[in-house]
Amino acid sequence: MGVLANQAPVVAASPVTSKIVSGEDALSRLVSLVADDLQACNRCIVANMDSKVALIPQLAAHLVAAGGKRIRPLLTLVCARMCGYEGTRHVNLAACVEFIHTATLLHDDVVDESVLRRGLASANAIFGNKASVLVGDFLFARAFEMMVSDGSLHVLKVLSHAAATLAEGEVLQLATQNDLTTDETAYLEVIRGKTAALFTAACEVGAIVADRPASEAAALKEYGANLGMAFQMVDDALDYSADQATLGKTVGDDFREGKITLPVLLAYASGDEDARVFWRRTVEASEQTDADLDHAMALITQCNAIGRTLDQAAAFVADAKRALSIFPASAFRESLMAVADYTVSRVR
Repeated sequence: MGVLANQAPVVAASPVTSKIVSGEDALSRLVSLVADDLQACNRCIVANMDSKVALIPQLAAHLVAAGGKRIRPLLTLVCARMCGYEGTRHVNLAACVEFIHTATLLHDDVVDESVLRRGLASANAIFGNKASVLVGDFLFARAFEMMVSDGSLHVLKVLSHAAATLAEGEVLQLATQNDLTTDETAYLEVIRGKTAALFTAACEVGAIVADRPASEAAALKEYGANLGMAFQMVDDALDYSADQATLGKTVGDDFREGKITLPVLLAYASGDEDARVFWRRTVEASEQTDADLDHAMALITQCNAIGRTLDQAAAFVADAKRALSIFPASAFRESLMAVADYTVSRVR
C-alpha cells in the first residue's frame, strides 16, 4: 500500500517500535499533531453541553474544568488523520466519544460512591447522585443525537455498539464484585467491555470517516482494543501502587469497593491460607479496618502481582503496536505507538 498524499511526512520506523518513550512527550506529540482538531473538538463539547436547564451546563462545566487527557477523542482525531482524512466529521465524532466516556464516569462515580475524580471533588460529591446520574443520561442522549447528525449508519452502529458493550462491562463488573471465585477470563471480559470497547470504537471510526478499506478499519479496531485492555490493567495496578496525586482518585478505591482486579486475583491465587482468609474477609465479606489496605498492598508486593499485571499489559501493548504495521510510517503512527508505550510506563 502506498503512502497517501495527505498523510504526514514519512519517518523511518519499525512497525513495532517507537522513538517517543516519555509519557508526557508521547501525549504532547499526539496533541500537537491534531492541535487544531482538538481545539475544535473542545468547542464542540462545550457547545453541545448547553441546555436551557441550568444545572446541566453548570455540572458539565465542572467536568470540563476537571480536565483529563482526552485520550479517547484524541485517538479518533489522530486515527482519522493517519488514514488521510481531510474533512471535519471526525471532530464531531471525537466529541461523541468523549460524551459517552464522561457519561459513564458520572454513573460510575455514583455507583462506586467516589469522592474524587482526576484529583478534584467528583461531580456527585458536589451536585449529588441524582443530578450526576441524570446529567450522565443527558450526555448519552446528546452523543446519540450527534451520531445521528453525522449521517453514517456505519458510524452509528460502531459507536452505539460500543456504548452498549461498555454498559454490559460495567454490569458484569458489578456481578463479579466481592467474588473471589472470579477467574482471569471473567476479569478480562469485564475490562474488554467497560474500557476496551470505547477505545476500539474511537479508533475504528477514524478509518470509517476516511472511507478506508476494511483491512485498515480492522487494524485500528485491533489497536484500540489492545490499547484499552492495557490501559485498564495499568489503572488496576495503579490502585495498589500509586499515590493519590498520581492516581487522581483515592488510592485503594478498588480494594474498598471489593472490585476483582488482576492484582487481587494473582495475590489470592499465590497466597497461603492466612492470606486467603484475609482476602475473603476484606474483599468478599467487606470487613475492613484502617490497616487492611497496607496489608493488601504488602501481599500484592510479595507475589509481584503488580509486575505480573504489567507484563500482561505490556503484551497487549505489543499487539496494539503490531496492528499498526499495516500503515505506512508517519508521525501519526509513531505517536500512536508511543502512546501505547506510555500506557505501561505510567507505573514502570
